[in-house]
Amino acid sequence: MTLPERDGDGYLVDRDLWTPEIGQAMADADGVELDDEKWDHILKAREYFEDHAVVPPIRKFAKYLDADQKGMFKTWMTGPMKPITKYGGLPKPTGCV
Repeated sequence: MTLPERDGDGYLVDRDLWTPEIGQAMADADGVELDDEKWDHILKAREYFEDHAVVPPIRKFAKYLDADQKGMFKTWMTGPMKPITKYGGLPKPTGCV
């Protein structure tokens, strides 16, 4: 699959081009494995963004998911909001991620 244009951080330049297949291909290109839990985070973040037109900070997002924030860091092996938004075709998170 040919990936749409991405910026220097790997985010889609045109977010309207996102599909789950594109998100998967982006993760594959970055060597990141997306399991069901990670896909759940990605889809819930997209849902949150559709409802609130903003990418939530991790604290708010963990609460939204009723998830353990530390567990999310463990799942993603990094600050979770960056890969969640990147592979979900969402804008880059701002502030503390």
